[in-house]
Amino acid sequence: MLASAIINQRLLEHLNTGVLLLDADLIVLYMNPAAEALLEMSGKRGVGVPFTDLCIETDESASALEQSVITGHSYTKRETIIKLHNQQHITLDYSVSPVAHPETRLPSLLIELQGRDRLTRISREEQLISKQETTRSLVRGLAHEIKNPLGGIRGAAQLLARELPTEELGEYTNIIIEEADRLRDLVDRLLGPRQIPKQEQVNIHEVLERVCQLIEVESDGVILISRDYDPSIPEFEADKGQMIQALLNICRNAMQAMLENKEQAERPMLVLRTRTIRQFTIGHHRHRLVAQIDIIDNGPGIPAALREDLFYPMVSGRAEGTGLGLSISQSIINQSQGIIEFVSDADKTTFSIYLPLEPL
Repeated sequence: MLASAIINQRLLEHLNTGVLLLDADLIVLYMNPAAEALLEMSGKRGVGVPFTDLCIETDESASALEQSVITGHSYTKRETIIKLHNQQHITLDYSVSPVAHPETRLPSLLIELQGRDRLTRISREEQLISKQETTRSLVRGLAHEIKNPLGGIRGAAQLLARELPTEELGEYTNIIIEEADRLRDLVDRLLGPRQIPKQEQVNIHEVLERVCQLIEVESDGVILISRDYDPSIPEFEADKGQMIQALLNICRNAMQAMLENKEQAERPMLVLRTRTIRQFTIGHHRHRLVAQIDIIDNGPGIPAALREDLFYPMVSGRAEGTGLGLSISQSIINQSQGIIEFVSDADKTTFSIYLPLEPL
């Protein structure tokens, strides 16, 4: 019997589903490691306190738990937003089942918690990666169809310039050639980096420091830059030049948004933060160790109308913007098996870059 109890305990401890046992007064009697991770509370601190001190859904949720103890009826809720003890919010599926305590036989509640945030994020990342691949294929095909006629137009204009009777007429052929070159350059920028990445060992903080230097020069010192680095992040293989370009595009967008915001009362501030994450999924792949680089600004935020399509080429919130910077950044990070995500509200925008630190 003792061996069976030990086996059951070990099984609970290795479940990905959070499991809690409450008594009739909704005091936590047990929580497994998955529940500790979801609720961001250790078992030592969580056991013995009211469940509603760990997390709360609404004022009525405690009443529903009490009614479940009294009536003996189970219930399940899907995609529910829960407020944790630290004021953070998470999305959960949870089930409540009245049971008898395994030792005292007194009425108890068994609660099963299944986090939805991670699944939602993985699904969103898969959609983002799929959109990016589709966009790249579309742009490559479009670029081919545009560049061939452009070459013909430019060549014809050069031949025509040789046959003109006066030099004054050459102004018109020069316009044709210059505009053909401008369109060719635009198409090349749409395609993003075309050279084979030069793989080398890269220190992400050296990359960020280079980006900081460029932003400080471009903003003439107006932007206040705050660094919050994790020095334990190891070097990883990447193209250093392309990595600088990817991060610079994001920081430059943030800088321009803050400098152009006439209503901003606070001094424009850019926060660069690095952390490591273990056992993190990007798209279809689970990585043992990932670097997270957060680029945070206190600008006006990204307009809601642009958020769904922000990484598409030619999408920009600025009248003079080309809308290519973020698309190129996403392509560069994707080449390193990483991804860029963002969250934005009225006075804060955070771009998070996730980069695997170990090859697949």
